[in-house]
Amino acid sequence: MERILEVKDLHVSFNTYAGEVKAVRGVNFHVNRGEAVAIVGESGCGKSVTAQSIMKLIPMPPGEFKAGQILFNGEDIVTKSNKEMESIRGKEIGMIFQDPMTSLNPTMTIGNQIMEGLIKHQNMGRTAARERAIELLTMVGIPQPERRVQQYPHEFSGGMRQRAMIAIALACSPKLLIADEPTTALDVTIQAQILELMKDLQKKTDSSIILITHDLGVVAEMCDRVIVMYAGKVIETGTVDDIFYNPQHPYTKGLLHSVPRLDLNRNEPLTPIFGTPPDLLKPPAGCGFTARCDSAMRICREADPEMTDVSSTQRCACWLQHPLAKSRVGS
Repeated sequence: MERILEVKDLHVSFNTYAGEVKAVRGVNFHVNRGEAVAIVGESGCGKSVTAQSIMKLIPMPPGEFKAGQILFNGEDIVTKSNKEMESIRGKEIGMIFQDPMTSLNPTMTIGNQIMEGLIKHQNMGRTAARERAIELLTMVGIPQPERRVQQYPHEFSGGMRQRAMIAIALACSPKLLIADEPTTALDVTIQAQILELMKDLQKKTDSSIILITHDLGVVAEMCDRVIVMYAGKVIETGTVDDIFYNPQHPYTKGLLHSVPRLDLNRNEPLTPIFGTPPDLLKPPAGCGFTARCDSAMRICREADPEMTDVSSTQRCACWLQHPLAKSRVGS
């Protein structure tokens, strides 16, 4: 399959008064054309920093690309200037931000915010851009779009603001859509509508999606493949079936065990992952999950495991996958 995006050995740090925070540490993954890929993990694992790096929205300073490549359609985004990125953001890559209330401009009407990208990237006149904005608001399910196009963000409900954000992100039919926690602040009913909308629009436009979330239910509904991150690293990748039915990394198993399930005894308590992630000011020499892992071995503290092929579709970074560890467990 054609790869639209490839991230290779990406390292991103933030220089603070306390020292260098190594937020992303050697991340590798790819996204195929027309594919929906989820990036999951708890807060602070590097999901949003990775996404903002793809859009080159990391403020520099304090942020800094330490190493690696982000290849979009074969071109390295890391080396592009801000002016070059202006022709990519919105046109080639769209982004739905986590909080629409703080992402939308409160001084501009919703219509003008949609029209802005159309006028800049599609060379549309204001009349044509306004008609297209109304079409997009209709497409994302906002009622009375002719009236709503003239309103401001504070006049929209939370669900409608999120739909407006999707309309802005899709205005120029980008090849890649990055959705950073797009349904976090929404109730369950609106969440289901937003997810259904994104799936329909993906089919219509044949775009690729990167969905950043900690909600595994959303992942099961939306995505083809899953990337699990922890402490700034990718620790497991695989198809949705691989991750949900055959997880290999202890952290992935912990995530799945901490999610409520309807097919289990309701009186059975959830199993939390005890402890906290490591301090990325001083990342551990070995596996970042060692302190919280019941299966940790001495080598886990001393050396960082490499990615191992579990199958043709699944990979895992864990010393338990090493042949010597497997033979020891088997005996």
